[in-house]
Amino acid sequence: MIMFSKNIKCLYLKSIKRIKGFLLGEKYREFLIFLFFFFIASAFWLLQTLNYDYETEFSIPLKLKDVPANVMLTADLPSELTVRVKDKGTVLLNYMLAKTFFPIMLNFSDYKGANNHVRINASEFEKQILSQLNVSTRLLTVKPAVLEYIYSTGKSKFVPVRLLGKIGLDRQYYISDTVFSPDSVLVYAPNTILDTITAAYTQQLLLDHISDTLKRQVSLNRVRGAKFVPNSVGLTLPVDIYTEKTVDVPIYGINFPADKVLRTFPSKVQITFQVGLRHFHNMTANDFVLNVSYEELFHLGSEKYTVKLKTIPHGASRVRISPAQVDFLIEQLSPSNEH
Repeated sequence: MIMFSKNIKCLYLKSIKRIKGFLLGEKYREFLIFLFFFFIASAFWLLQTLNYDYETEFSIPLKLKDVPANVMLTADLPSELTVRVKDKGTVLLNYMLAKTFFPIMLNFSDYKGANNHVRINASEFEKQILSQLNVSTRLLTVKPAVLEYIYSTGKSKFVPVRLLGKIGLDRQYYISDTVFSPDSVLVYAPNTILDTITAAYTQQLLLDHISDTLKRQVSLNRVRGAKFVPNSVGLTLPVDIYTEKTVDVPIYGINFPADKVLRTFPSKVQITFQVGLRHFHNMTANDFVLNVSYEELFHLGSEKYTVKLKTIPHGASRVRISPAQVDFLIEQLSPSNEH
């Protein structure tokens, strides 16, 4: 251990000695002189290069002010303008590193449009833009060239939220419900547009191999000239797994005369169906109804009846009945039996 420490110390001292020798040596001084002249040459080259004219683009914020409280913008203005300018590189570099552009302000009351649709040529803002630029700077283009927005004066209604997309699940899994929070949203739009909107659809959702409950915040599809509040909703897709269950269900006769009764052989049939695991214990034989009317059997012309479910309870699928056919007898009651 002591020898190892001595070796480390010796290596450290030798390394320090070599570094000192390099820093104080002739080669290091030559290297420093080379770096000095390299930086001087680079600075001259940069100054010469920046003295030429160049073109570049900048973004300037855009804001609409003094919007009345009863006005809802249903198609918003862009949040910024893209301007293309030309000037010497030194001026453009100053814009990039030090210049802060003030927003272009639009007053809502200054602009009117047919059917609440306002269009403004970007050339109207050139003076506001040029006032923030150097005198030598040339303004080449402003994008977008035309600004437009649509507004509604308080016309609104609630519409339900609907899912748009395709959800693929792993085998034996299914979606037991589609839950939105909130399940309806307020939509603002001019009357001509508002009348055509019956639901707010989510942006297309494409998912595959889902095997667990999904929770996600989803945005609503934009409709030109309309605005949804809120513009996104919470989506919950409860995912359950199918399991199989079998119950014994009796067959009952209905609308039979008072002196007649139905006898079936067997008196019960087995109903096998698929159901979600979370509803397995809640679904019982009482949820299935096997009623056979007297008129149906009277006109059957056979002693075998094909068992049919009148309704299938919600949540049950792939229902099978065993046996599929039963023998039956319409028994005439004697007066004593009837009593």
